[in-house]
Amino acid sequence: MSARARVTRWGALVVGCLLLTAACGGGSDGAGGTGGAAATGSDVPDTTAILQAVTKDPQLAAALPAQIAQAGALNIGSNIQSAPNNFYSADGKTPVGFEVDIAKAVAAKLGVTAHHTDMAFGSLITSLQSGRLDLTMAGMNDTKARQAQIDFVDYFTSGITIMVRKGNPDGITGPDSLCGKTVAVVQGTSHQTFAAEQSTRCVQAGKPAITTTATDSDSQNQNQLRTGRVAAILNDLPTAAYVSKNAGNGEFFEVVPGEPINGGPYGIGVNKANPQLRDAVEKALSALVADGTYGKILDAWGVEQGAITKVTVNAGS
Repeated sequence: MSARARVTRWGALVVGCLLLTAACGGGSDGAGGTGGAAATGSDVPDTTAILQAVTKDPQLAAALPAQIAQAGALNIGSNIQSAPNNFYSADGKTPVGFEVDIAKAVAAKLGVTAHHTDMAFGSLITSLQSGRLDLTMAGMNDTKARQAQIDFVDYFTSGITIMVRKGNPDGITGPDSLCGKTVAVVQGTSHQTFAAEQSTRCVQAGKPAITTTATDSDSQNQNQLRTGRVAAILNDLPTAAYVSKNAGNGEFFEVVPGEPINGGPYGIGVNKANPQLRDAVEKALSALVADGTYGKILDAWGVEQGAITKVTVNAGS
């Protein structure tokens, strides 16, 4: 079975889990789930060989801050809710996804391990600023506003998409047709910001405002869309495409056609007070892009359309 086929099978199971429960995983330590659909290990693309092939670069490892080198681990904050970016495996405890694999590869190149801490998306930046986390990696868009708070090492290109119920019963064709509708977003995301901006544009055009409902997880939003409590979900391209293809064997949702809205990079967040760590991560990721490891990871998860060819720092607008 191809890696992409395994992703498709796993997606059906994961999405089922997301739709049946408030969340398939976790507490703040990333250690546990609340149940849901089961899956076998073979349903997740096997990237073991790709990751095992990553070797420590002594020069890059020597550039790490002493505290992290001594700890032997990078504490990475994420909101582990969004297949195929990051979600829990069948055991309800183990983070998986293309972001998780990239984080593991970066850590291995630096000679340390990656430890994921699961928390609400809206808490990630403040937790990074307080020193609770070393990095964040959670499908977070690198934007000028966020650059005022933290630095970003950019690793993927995405944009906002609109997901609706199968058959598009509300006739949503793009942002302007969201006027007067109820839309779900995850709290603290760029999707929430865009919904507010679009609502203002609706009112200025003499149309009804958008009613926005913000939650802590994609799973809650999918439940609301499936039951008709909202007309649409704003989400990033990888997750929206993945969920719409797999939920209910593709019978629950669809993505409104069109170019992604406000396209831009995802960034690994780093405390602005720690440029040494930022530079080490940038160099490690650049090495993974150059040697093909990065591309192999994205291909295994079927998200190669968002690949970058050059690693940048704070390149978002």
